[in-house]
Amino acid sequence: MKQVLVLGAHGQIAQIVTKNLLAEDVQQKLFLRSSARLTVANPQKEKLIEGNALSLFDLQQAMEGVDIVYANLAGNVVESAKNVIAAMKAKGVKRLIWISTLGIYDEVPGEYGKWNHEQLDGGYLETYAEAAQLIEDSDLDYTIIRPAWLDNQDEVSYELTRKGEAFKGTEVSRKSIADLVTKIIGEPSLYVRESLGVNKPNTDGNKPAWYR
Repeated sequence: MKQVLVLGAHGQIAQIVTKNLLAEDVQQKLFLRSSARLTVANPQKEKLIEGNALSLFDLQQAMEGVDIVYANLAGNVVESAKNVIAAMKAKGVKRLIWISTLGIYDEVPGEYGKWNHEQLDGGYLETYAEAAQLIEDSDLDYTIIRPAWLDNQDEVSYELTRKGEAFKGTEVSRKSIADLVTKIIGEPSLYVRESLGVNKPNTDGNKPAWYR
């Protein structure tokens, strides 16, 4: 049975992925700073692990026997990325799914791109870009996912762009990102060493329609 380590398991996207994976032949290690924040739905398939992604020791312990690492992290993502890479190397784990953000390659065009910089520059966009570069420079079999601005619509509707292509659209549902992550976990040969922009089709504009 495939074993997946979910880093940042309390995150909204991660919780959708975790629920999706209950229907698959997958064992999950749910890694988060406070295990009391989550309740396991199926103890046969899920195990809570309390730890910090800023601790190399915690990550190495959690990666024992793991096939795939799915990282849904916030905060100090640069140090987290360094630790994840080092821990995976130490434990011989190759497959990584890493949630990043749009704009890390300055790939968002036009007025939306300018607006996105205004919202995310000053420490957020720069750190996610640096973390992504660390991952791309590693020898891991990574997939970096760059979502558009996220919403909680109950829908799965998305299209992909590759690194080097202009980003499309302005928004996407968390459920859509979770669907993509779930598909990659189910078929790990998908999108190896690729960085994917993800958006809902036909949502072009100067900013997300719901943003005020």
